[in-house]
Amino acid sequence: MPHATSRAAVLDVIRAAGTISRVRLIQATGFTGATISTVVRRLIDDGLVTEIGRSESTGGKPRTLLALNQSSRYAVGAHLDHCGITYALTDLSGSMVARMSRAGAGTDDPPAVVARMAGEVDTLIRGVGISKELVLGLGVVSPGPLTPASGMRLTPPAMRHWEDFPLDKALVEATGLPVTLDNDATAAALGEHWAGIARDTPSFAAVYIGSGIGAGLVIDGAVYRGRSGNAGEIGHMCVDADGPDCWCGARGCVEALAGPAAVVTQARADTRISRAAGLTQGPGGQRPSVTADFAAVARAVRRGDADARELLEGSARRLALATRALANVLDLDMVVLTGPGMAVAGSVYLPVLQEELETAFFARTAHPVTVRLSDSAATAPAVGAATMVLQSELVPLRQTRLPLPGALGEPEREAAVTRE
Repeated sequence: MPHATSRAAVLDVIRAAGTISRVRLIQATGFTGATISTVVRRLIDDGLVTEIGRSESTGGKPRTLLALNQSSRYAVGAHLDHCGITYALTDLSGSMVARMSRAGAGTDDPPAVVARMAGEVDTLIRGVGISKELVLGLGVVSPGPLTPASGMRLTPPAMRHWEDFPLDKALVEATGLPVTLDNDATAAALGEHWAGIARDTPSFAAVYIGSGIGAGLVIDGAVYRGRSGNAGEIGHMCVDADGPDCWCGARGCVEALAGPAAVVTQARADTRISRAAGLTQGPGGQRPSVTADFAAVARAVRRGDADARELLEGSARRLALATRALANVLDLDMVVLTGPGMAVAGSVYLPVLQEELETAFFARTAHPVTVRLSDSAATAPAVGAATMVLQSELVPLRQTRLPLPGALGEPEREAAVTRE
């Protein structure tokens, strides 16, 4: 039986390439022809890969092309937040098959939310008419570090009652599916890499706005999480040493000054902006969620309100400072703007971040940094959560340094695949 690392590398190259011949697999991975032949045969027998025809002849015998059997396996992703829960069902390639949005965790007890999520996951799967046996697992992402090793020990204030709750174990029992946990910004980056606008980019940062601010990092094709899963927390980068206290315990953080909650607080304090955005009290004197209010401010900008635009641009300028620092440290050439907040306000943030990087990025004379707005920003965390399942189940040993599809014809480039 081929070694698991060989299987993982071959499967991932086929996924990234779309279609590829066995000869090009040899060139892309550096494995021998015998190894490729054995691995591919096993993948076909398992139903994960299929032969889809032959390439055009270039003088010799046309080569048989291989591709993922996309409908052979599925994964569910869930973006769990105080304000809402978004679900995505993806096929083996990471492409979204179905989505669903439901009420958020709110102040409900975690066990009650888990029971509700289990029912909603079943509804999503039944809705597309596939067997649950084909679903590899459930990926769940949430603001802040969310891993089996650390639980939810550092959570935003709205979800403080989830601290130390064994979410993975509870969901396994409730759904009967394997469960993978991570934070939402990291998942969004992985989703953009597998099935979004950064699929052909080996290294980039996904700057994320949800209920807070964060970033996911993809380096040489692999997600970088750091020692505790907290890599990319630019929302807690200090941009004002004398700034306000942040819920994380520091002060002057980007999130405290420019995150959605800060934007909404400033909007409500300004009668003109509050009225233009329609920020009103909800039933019983309760206010809508921060996410809903942030979206209302963004809509006021789209309607042409100058004060609301100035408020969002102020937030964007502070986020741009943190993004520039991140780009300087990692020497990035692409930043993707994603997450629910960017879905409603990305058109305001993008030009501000792009200008900052064009004028102040340290290596700007050597290369530019492109800023792009995700075309699936609202669902990126849920899609990324499903993608985590695909990656953990199908390429669990990948510590990637694999060539991109455009470089698969270069035999001198080999893949370095090591055990995580």
